[in-house]
Amino acid sequence: MLYPLRFQPIFRRYVWGGRRLKDLLGKETGSDETCAESWEIVDHGQDQSVVLAGALAGSTLHDIVAEQGKELFGRHHPQSRFPLLLKFLDSQTNLSVQVHPDDGQAARLDPPDLGKTEAWIILHADPEARVYAGLKPGVRREELAQAIAAGTTEACLHSFHPAIGDCVFLPAGTVHALGAGILMAEIQQSSDTTFRLFDWNRVDKDGNSRPLHVDEALELIDFEAGAVAPRIPQPLSPTANRLVGCDKFVLDRYEIDARTVLPDQQSCRLLAVLSGSVTVARDPSGQELRMGQTVLLPACLGEVTIDTSADATMLVISLP
Repeated sequence: MLYPLRFQPIFRRYVWGGRRLKDLLGKETGSDETCAESWEIVDHGQDQSVVLAGALAGSTLHDIVAEQGKELFGRHHPQSRFPLLLKFLDSQTNLSVQVHPDDGQAARLDPPDLGKTEAWIILHADPEARVYAGLKPGVRREELAQAIAAGTTEACLHSFHPAIGDCVFLPAGTVHALGAGILMAEIQQSSDTTFRLFDWNRVDKDGNSRPLHVDEALELIDFEAGAVAPRIPQPLSPTANRLVGCDKFVLDRYEIDARTVLPDQQSCRLLAVLSGSVTVARDPSGQELRMGQTVLLPACLGEVTIDTSADATMLVISLP
């Protein structure tokens, strides 16, 4: 029988990373260097989450998918790999403006991959921080291409100052960029395929700019999508709100102050604590799940009891 699965995070150090993964989320990033991303739950090629505790300690997520897929996925079995990726990101500078393919477009790449639809949940934002999400009304392909060539892409982008708790849903084909000064949680399809169309005119110490993929990106962009605003939560219960329901994942936010029971959905779920701490029944580690920590709940657990001794906020992510 599978049990609640905790994994060792995989840390990514990119030039735009900051220190909030360590300072605010308590991640043991292992050095005083900045850290951009903490991949919490992933099964993507060589990038593999490894179980921390219990009888399966040392096993990869892909091992479990291959050997105990029915117990893991329930009604969503079979799967060739775990289809979602959960991570935390910290940006001290603007990320590049980019776009991701959908499943059909990504399948034609070499090598093929999944598409990348994603959602962001803002955990911290500096006062001047911006999220760039979608194009301004009326922006078409020719206008965007001209702006990219002139180095004025920002003029075509819709943006806003995010607030803590905002959820930004970005279907494949949506132009987007995470601005400086933001810490967030991200749930996405398990894909690492990105096409950059603008990098803020930055150059390295030798005067070289990062490679762009302008022609490819212009082919992927959904020019009918328009501007993207934070999601309006839809109440599910006194403690739960739905943030996103799409064909790739379902994202709910729970705000609890006592015992909560997640009903049996005959499917796996991912849980991420955004504030406070919770205890998950049958967790072999026997430890509270604190802010910034995550767990995978296999389908075979049925209903799952969550306890907290104070106010806690958590994300619960499932397959549709």
